[in-house]
Amino acid sequence: MDIIELIGRLVFAGLFLFYAVQHATQFHGYSAFAGSRGTPFPRLAVAVTGLMLAVGGTLVALGLWADLGALILVVFLVPVAFVIHPFWKFEGQERAGEQGVFLKDLALGGAALALIALSHDGLAHAVSGPLF
Repeated sequence: MDIIELIGRLVFAGLFLFYAVQHATQFHGYSAFAGSRGTPFPRLAVAVTGLMLAVGGTLVALGLWADLGALILVVFLVPVAFVIHPFWKFEGQERAGEQGVFLKDLALGGAALALIALSHDGLAHAVSGPLF
């Protein structure tokens, strides 16, 4: 079962590392989108959230204080769900699309919370144990 846990952790972390790269390579587009959603200081917000994705994803992938990495991801996911994807403000297809992303962000946040709990029993093939 250790290998299944490791594969799951790597796939989970890989999503956030992918988005961290997207934040960096499509910085101007992400900043414009964040600004269009009313995010204050959108360029700074995209830079900080990109860093959160990179650090959180890396810590989870390596199993180096994976609880801290997962917490960073929760702190990213929940506000982004409500600020960037407020589906209740839209109609029709746009509402459905935003609702899907909103729910995905909350579900990933729930998975990150579960990872925090699981990390206290020790993760397979981890560099370290939990930080807290």
